[in-house]
Parts: sequence; C-alpha cells; structure tokens
Amino acid sequence: MAAKKSSTAKTSPKRSSSSKKTVSRKTSKTTAAKASGATNPHPAPVLPAWHVAPDSTKAWKRLEKLAKKGASMDLRQSFAKDRARGRKFAFEALGMHLDYSKNLIDGEILDALFALASECGVAKHAKAMFAGNHINVTEDRAVLHVALRAPKGATIKVDGHNVVPDVHEVLERMERFATSVRSGSWRGHTGKRIRTVVNIGIGGSDLGPVMAYEALKDFTERGIECRYISNIDGEDFYEKTRDLNPEETLFVVSSKTFTTIETMTNAQSARAWALAKLKDPAAVAKHFVAVSTNAAEVSKFGIDTANMFGFWDWVGGRYSMDSAIGLSTMVAIGPENFRELLAGFHDMDEHFRTAPPKKNLPYLLALIGIWNRDFLGCETVAVLPYCQYLHRLSAYFQQLEMESNGKRVQLDGTPCRWQTSPVIWGEPGTNGQHAFYQMIHQGTSPVPCDLIAFAKPLHEIGGGDAKSPSHHDILLANIFAQGEALAFGKTPAEVRAEGTPEWLVPHRTFPGNRPTNTLLCEKLSPRMLGRIIALYEHKVFVQGSIWRVNSFDQWGVELGKVLAKRIIPELVGAAPKPSHDGSTQGLIARYRAWRAR
Repeated sequence: MAAKKSSTAKTSPKRSSSSKKTVSRKTSKTTAAKASGATNPHPAPVLPAWHVAPDSTKAWKRLEKLAKKGASMDLRQSFAKDRARGRKFAFEALGMHLDYSKNLIDGEILDALFALASECGVAKHAKAMFAGNHINVTEDRAVLHVALRAPKGATIKVDGHNVVPDVHEVLERMERFATSVRSGSWRGHTGKRIRTVVNIGIGGSDLGPVMAYEALKDFTERGIECRYISNIDGEDFYEKTRDLNPEETLFVVSSKTFTTIETMTNAQSARAWALAKLKDPAAVAKHFVAVSTNAAEVSKFGIDTANMFGFWDWVGGRYSMDSAIGLSTMVAIGPENFRELLAGFHDMDEHFRTAPPKKNLPYLLALIGIWNRDFLGCETVAVLPYCQYLHRLSAYFQQLEMESNGKRVQLDGTPCRWQTSPVIWGEPGTNGQHAFYQMIHQGTSPVPCDLIAFAKPLHEIGGGDAKSPSHHDILLANIFAQGEALAFGKTPAEVRAEGTPEWLVPHRTFPGNRPTNTLLCEKLSPRMLGRIIALYEHKVFVQGSIWRVNSFDQWGVELGKVLAKRIIPELVGAAPKPSHDGSTQGLIARYRAWRAR
C-alpha cells in the first residue's frame, strides 16, 4: 500500500466519493483473495455495453470466413497482380515507416479487422483510459502511463485530481538528483565520486531500465556505468558487484512496496556488501536511494526519505520505465535526453489518441497480430531488431505483451473462446540469422516477424559505396533480404534451374508466405526509442481490448510467489513434514541432502 503523502514522495491522491468510477471497493478480504495473497478485493465490475466478446461480432464471423482465403494466399501472386501493394499496405508517421504488405492480407481482410476494432469498442476503451477511468477492473485502478509523459500544463485526472503536476514534481526531483550524481556533487560516504550505479529491481523495475540503458548507451555519461541486478540467484549479485568499489557505488532500490522478496533480498545483500567496507551504517544514506512509496520501510532500511522517488498505483510495473523507475536511465543519459525520451512516448500517445484507425500505427500492428494469431493460428511472434543497441528489446516486449495479454479469462471472468497473447521471442539481426532463422524459413510452424531497423546509423563504420559497403549498408541489406525471402521463398523450379540434383531440391526449397512487418525508423535517439516503446504499448492495448482481457493486472505471477514463501523454511529449517506432492517433496529432500541439511 502507498505510504502517507509527504514532501519527499508523491503518492496516489485520495479518491473522492463523487468521482466517476467503474466499480466500487470493499475493505475486507475475501477467502479467495486471502488464498492468493491478493488485497483490496471489490465487487465484480459492471462492464460497459460496448465491451463485447469479439466472437459475438459480425466482423469476427466475417474474418472466420476470410481465414481460408488468407491461409491460401500466395504473396508472389498478390504482388504480381497489384504493383502498388507495397505502397498500399505501408504507412508512415513520426519518422517511422511501417511496411505490412508482406502479411497474408488484402483490402477485404483489413476492412474486416478495422470493423472488428470498431465493434469491440477499442476507441471507447482508449478514451476511457486517457480519461483516467478505472479500466483495470480487477484491481479497481486507473491506467495512466500516458500521464507519465504528458507535458507540463496538461490535465489528466484520476478521481477528479490532476496528476500531471505530481508527475512533474517527481521528475524535477529526479533531475536534480541525476544532475548531482553526473556532476560529481553527490559524493559517497568517503568523499569519492560515484562511478557505478546499480539498479536493484525485478520485472518492470528491471527490464525497462536495462533495455533503455543498452538502447541509449551512445547517449550515456561514459564515466558512470549502470548495472542491473534482478535475479534472486546469488550469482547475479556476485557478478554485478565482484569488481566494484563500495566507495564509488550507488544502489537504486526499485520496489513500490519495498517488500518484493527478490528485490529486498538483493538490497539487503547490497547493504551488507557495502557496509563490509564502509563500516558506518550512516553510509547507507549516501550509497542507496529508493524508488518506492513505502516511506516507513525505506527509512527503516537506512535510506534518507529525501532520496525516495515515488510513483502511483495507476502505473503498472511493465509500463513504468518512464516513471521514477527510470531513475538509473536518467542518471545514465541525463535529464535532457530523458525528457526527449518522454517526448517520444507522448508523440505516439497523441498519434494513437487522435489518428483514425486506418492511419494509426498501433491499430495496424495490433490488428495484423490479431489476424495472425486468431485466424491463421500463429502461436509465436519473433521481434527481430537489426540494431545491436536494441539487443534487450525482445526481452522487454516479452513482458509487455505476455504479462499483459497472456490471460485465459475475459474481464467478466468467463473463459476466452479465442486465442490471446502469442509467445514473444527474438534476438538481434544478423546474429539470429545464424541461429534460428532456419526454423522461421523452413520450419513446420509459420512465425510472423517484426523486423525493426534504422535508416541512419549512430556510427558509420566502413565504406559507403558499391565496392566497399559500410557495416550499416550490409546490415540493412540483410533485413530487406530476410523480408523478401520470407515472403516469396524459393520454388522447386528455381532450385532445379540452378542445377540442383532432384533429391536435394526439397531441402533447398523455401515455401515463402511467411508474414513480416518491417518497421524502418529514421534514426535511433531517445525520442525515437520512446515512440517505439509507446507504439508497442498501445498495440498491446488494442489487442487486449479486442480479446476482452485485462491487460493491466498479472495475477498469474502470484501463486508461485506464495508457494515459494512456504517452501523457503522447508529448505533451510528443520526437516519438514510431507506437505507437497511426491515430486516436489522429492526435490526438497534431494536439495536438503546435497546441502547436508
């Protein structure tokens, strides 16, 4: 729960009884909530009439009939028949060019997909989100990551309270702190400058910041290194700290409640590691800051609450990299670049909010994904950035999409009769080409791919003409070639024409018709990164709206955490009485035996 509001950290404003709400909240726990570890249960939501199940719409039934045509579509023939296809099924906005022409779609299929979004009330759902309504119905919360990047002077209300000034108050405090660390005015306990910032978090408190740090490394202060500890595995902590000097190390402990077991275990280990050399417990205040709302626990840890940066319950973890969770990012790239990152998010927010669906990048990506998942049966999506700086992007999108839309029940609790989130995976090109592209090209299961690249490199290495192409020319040739190869393949006749023996022809044949989107952006920058991340955030929103799931809760992570807390004492204490299934009990016994317990 959030701490009381103080001058050191802003927390969620109190809800007025007259504010517009989706559902009400009870104060007592239910039996089910107790069993799952959940808090703040409330009555079942009353959903708006427009929030309908997708398979009840006319558009869904139309798409089911069109699925056979889509599955049998031949992209070679489609491009041959329509010379303008490459232009017709492409769209450009905000320095981003999306080519979706190499999907198994045509105008009729697209019209049905846009009709599906309309019948499912996506635009109304989006309007409710931007208005601060409690669209996270299972937790009775607003969903307002868009407020984190709203410009000063904007008005976005939660329960009648404009939260934008609160956001900017935290941003300004972050800026003052980041500037002090970068300039060297913030010193460690012994007077030395900070050389390494270590972010301790997990999930959304780690994946976003580490992805942004790696993506924007060219914009960082190279005299300060950022490292990230997330795994409870002690090897992660050991490797991230083994060569550091506590006198020059600053830890950012990121936990809203300051009780997350993985984060707080790592934080306590970091405290012990630092004090082993610094000795004086007062040193904690100079080497630890907190991103949290629990002032009591932060103070108890030894962190000065003046160095506590808060956020709000309307910020979901996987949507929080542009909140105070991004403190390490701001220290790395500086306040000005962080503001540019936020501006990029806001650019896409406004594009999503105002552009008509047929000229709206998040809608286009989302609807093609719906088509591939629910009507063509594709179970996975490969996110393939042709940019080494984005080598953590696929891992970030895994959480964004799979934790958001990996749900099996609808908002009203009834089972989904359709498929929801695909498996998201990938690696940077061209490395992936020498690893798993074999399966993408010739495997039995088609894998739609999002190919992402930048026209202009941050660093031009090598030549730049036909005789001596640059690294970037070769890189971009590869991404364009992969899209072409996946779409059009290589026929048996073409293989035979090369003089291939007949027995070898099937092995060298490529079926083609493998769907791809190519997102070609002008150049990587903080602003462009913000646009890309917000594009996928809103894509996830559109898909979740159509699938009629809550994209903003994550009950699926709870059960394992509850059981782990129960098992911990059984691993380290006295021999436990059998209380698990035979498999789990056997594993506990073997662990204890090998640890001589």
